Amino acid sequence: MTELAKTYLGNLKENASLFQRIEKEHFLEVYLKPTDSPKGRIHTCSTSGIDIGIIKSRDWQLREGDVFATEESNLLLIHLQEQKVMVLTFNAPESDHRAIDLIHLGHVLGNHHWPILVKGHQIYIELAAEAEVIETTIRHFQIPGLQIDYEWRSPHEQLNFSQHTEQHHHH
Repeated sequence: MTELAKTYLGNLKENASLFQRIEKEHFLEVYLKPTDSPKGRIHTCSTSGIDIGIIKSRDWQLREGDVFATEESNLLLIHLQEQKVMVLTFNAPESDHRAIDLIHLGHVLGNHHWPILVKGHQIYIELAAEAEVIETTIRHFQIPGLQIDYEWRSPHEQLNFSQHTEQHHHH
């Protein structure tokens, strides 16, 4: 039987009394992929082997340290796994030709529904598909100076690829 968690109690980093409860009481823990955090319904398994169903609004994302109460009155602690992202950078001077290629690349990435985030001079791509498939698609454009690398982001420094605001609120 699946234990349902619908009641959000808060986040350990922001709620000292919740932190004290977690230290004292028995609790369940789950480790979720970063891509699960915006979902409204998540089916997972706790570290102790219990099937867990998390039900929440899609207008906010789960964060490391979020705590829910389950229908069986257990506490559920959310952990996020590290996030692997693709990072595009450039080591060649800019040109008008490259700008057109990048616009075309952005269009193709969007058509595939592969979320991107532009920060400074880097383009981050969420690995919503196999990395090799995304790399092959990008290399097809043969953009001069384009470098493809990967980064691992800890749960505390994850990138939010959601189109929603980065505010964390609950209803």
